Amino acid sequence: MSKQKIAWEAGDVFNPAATVNKNKIYVLYRGEDKSGNGIGMRTSRIGIAESNDGIKMKRYLEPVLYPDEDDQKAYEWPGGCEDPRIAVTAEGLYVMLYTQWNRNIFRLAVATSKDLKHWTKHGPAFNKAYNGKFHDLKCKSGSIVTKVENGKQVITKINGRYMMYWGERFMNIATSVDLINWEPTLNAKGDLDLIIKPRKNYFDSDLTECGPPAIVTDKGILVLYNGKNRGDAERDTNYTANTYSAGQVLFDLKNPSKVIARLDQPFFVPTASFEKSGQYPAGTVFIEGLVYFKKKWFLYYGCADSQVAVAIYDPGAKK
Repeated sequence: MSKQKIAWEAGDVFNPAATVNKNKIYVLYRGEDKSGNGIGMRTSRIGIAESNDGIKMKRYLEPVLYPDEDDQKAYEWPGGCEDPRIAVTAEGLYVMLYTQWNRNIFRLAVATSKDLKHWTKHGPAFNKAYNGKFHDLKCKSGSIVTKVENGKQVITKINGRYMMYWGERFMNIATSVDLINWEPTLNAKGDLDLIIKPRKNYFDSDLTECGPPAIVTDKGILVLYNGKNRGDAERDTNYTANTYSAGQVLFDLKNPSKVIARLDQPFFVPTASFEKSGQYPAGTVFIEGLVYFKKKWFLYYGCADSQVAVAIYDPGAKK
C-alpha cells in the first residue's frame, strides 16, 4: 500500500489455518509488521508455508493475502487480513474465512483459491444476507463443516446447504448455497440465534470463539473452539485470568443448533513457555488449523499471539 518493501512478518506470526494439497500440508498464518504498537495496531497479512511431514516447514517469502488497492481496501486497510480458517471442497476449491480489519469494524470475509497461492477476495460473508442487515456487524471466526471421505477432509452439506459455525463472544450458525454468500441463523425475534455462550466460572467465561473447520463424526458435528477466561471473580480459578484454552462442543447432526455435549474443562491449555510469552503473556493456545493427514490429525495453533505451533493426535496409537 505504501509502494515500498515491507517487512510484513517482522512483528509476530500466529493464528494459522491449515489444509492439504498434493500430499503436503500447507499452513497459512497471520504475520504482523511493526507499523504500530499494541494488539490490533499493526497491519496483518497472511503468509504460507508447506511441509511434507506437517512439522518441518518451508516458508514462502511473500504473503498470499493482504490489503491492496482493490475493492476490499475500505474493509482491510490499515488493519489488514487476519486469522484465516481454510477448508476445501471435494473438487479442490479452497475456501478461506478470514477477518478484515480496518481498525473500525472487524468483519468475517471470504476468499477462494484453486492453488492456495492466488486468492480471489469475495468480501464480507454476510454482506447480502437479509438485505444487508448485517453489513456492519462486528463478526469473525468461521468454522465450515467438513467430513472425512476416502481419507480426505472435505467440505460437506448439512440438510442440503453448506454450513458454518461462527462467532467470537458467542457461537452462531450460518448457511450458504455457494460458499461465498452466507446467511446467519436468526431466532424467532429476528435476532442472531446464539447457540453457545460464555459460562460463568468456566474456562470459557469470557469468549467462545470458533476454531478450525468443524467435523462430522458418527456421533454428531464436532466443533473445536477457543475459550477465553475472564479476569474477574466470574473466571475459572483453575486457569490463569484472561488465558485462552481450547474446548469442544458436539452438535446434533439432524438439528445442528442442538448441543449434545460440551466439555466443562479445556482439552488444550497453554503450558509451555512459548505459549505464555510474547504479545499475550497471559497464555494462549489459539486453534484455527486442523487437517487429517496420513491417518493423523494435525492441530495448528497460535502461541501467545507470537508464534505458530502444532499438536498431533494419532487415532491409531495405543492408549
